Amino acid sequence: MKITFVLHILGGLLVCLALALLTPLPLAVYEGADTVSAFTWSAVICLTLGTICIKVFPGKKELSVREGFAVVSFAWMIFAVFAALPYLFSGAIPAPVDAVFETMSGFTTTGSTILTEIESLPHSILFWRAMTHWLGGMGIIVLSLAILPMLGVGGMQLFQAEVPGPTADRLKPRIQDTAKLLWGVYVLLTGVETLLLMAGGMNFYEAICHAFATMATGGFSTRNASVAAFDSAYIDWVITAFMFIAGVNFSLHYYALRGRIGEYFRNEEFRFYLFITAAATAIVVWMNHNVVYDSLVDNLRYSAFQTTSILTTTGFGTADYEKWPVLTQYILVLLMFIGGCAGSTGGGIKVARILLILKHASVQLYRLIHPRTVRVVKLGDEPVNADVMQAILGFFALFMLVFVVASFTMAACGMDLVSGGAAVIATLSNIGPGLGSVGPTDNFAHIHPIGKGVLILCMLLGRLELFTVLVLFMPSFWRK
Repeated sequence: MKITFVLHILGGLLVCLALALLTPLPLAVYEGADTVSAFTWSAVICLTLGTICIKVFPGKKELSVREGFAVVSFAWMIFAVFAALPYLFSGAIPAPVDAVFETMSGFTTTGSTILTEIESLPHSILFWRAMTHWLGGMGIIVLSLAILPMLGVGGMQLFQAEVPGPTADRLKPRIQDTAKLLWGVYVLLTGVETLLLMAGGMNFYEAICHAFATMATGGFSTRNASVAAFDSAYIDWVITAFMFIAGVNFSLHYYALRGRIGEYFRNEEFRFYLFITAAATAIVVWMNHNVVYDSLVDNLRYSAFQTTSILTTTGFGTADYEKWPVLTQYILVLLMFIGGCAGSTGGGIKVARILLILKHASVQLYRLIHPRTVRVVKLGDEPVNADVMQAILGFFALFMLVFVVASFTMAACGMDLVSGGAAVIATLSNIGPGLGSVGPTDNFAHIHPIGKGVLILCMLLGRLELFTVLVLFMPSFWRK
């Protein structure tokens, strides 16, 4: 593996980050905040270091699989560190660990926060906070593939290492074209939601911040009470609809925009995703009826919002679900593990993997009764390759192992069983809120710095789907 080439590409990505850091500047100037210098210096530092890396370290034409894994993993780590500079320079988040926690939570679209008084922060800081969601939602590397020609060769390795799901869909033969199409759909849906939220009474600033967070399934809000602060049924339903949309494979949205709407229902994963959403919402509505909500309309509104928010790993809140019946909370915890569809901006294990694991278990049970029968696992009409199935089972095993080890570590940091486990699954599945002391009305500020470090790693592991990061810890990865 050529470390110099990895540094060359990371330099290019730092230049991209520098440009992104300039985006909140007009807002900072307009509101007269002292964040102007914070964003300016942050951009200068990133631009300088990025340019040095590009000039000093040579590039090459081909990118190996190892280099692809290294670039993606280190890019997300570097972005989390350098994107935290505005928080530190402005004094919005003075502690380095807290600042990195907030940016890693943003880029990985987790939505967990250490902030206690969100509304007291400058609008430019909150805009940048929401923008980290949006940039990380579709993917830093996917964006870079779309705009950086130097990542054109060998880009498939980067694309596969970052895009969530068992396999990476290619909409076009050239991976750069696929990246551009995905980002085009992403931008279009973000714009539509922004306009709809403005029609519901939000100003442009709050509308675009919440659209960023919704389409990225992130959950950062500009209000302390999250979406509940607006107390609007219209806004709740608009965000519910777009959270559901964001949890769907974006390739299906592209086909729909091309007039092939039937692709949604021809896709087995989408049908299963729709079934989970509808079934979970129905159970939650049933459990909350005449216990939490007397009105069926309000019950459906809040239950559908919170169920969709948790399943898609967005993490917005309009209700304190810790006051709901215990069985309802149990349903929400199960949804935390599932997550959105493959190829969506949602986190979690992914609907496709859950579906294939259930199918694989069904086939194994059938073979016990009919040992001579040959049956294969299929997704839709296509048989699933044995290597893909093994990778899915390996992912599931690793996911549960990381969950157990991280939960044990959080307990060692002094957290109770419920809060510690909920904090881990909330970050590992990139959800945001959990239960207990990290519930929907709480935050992560009270956690020990070591615990925050563990959760930062969980966010990264969850967003990059474990393998991309864990492979770096194998000694054989660094050998020739």
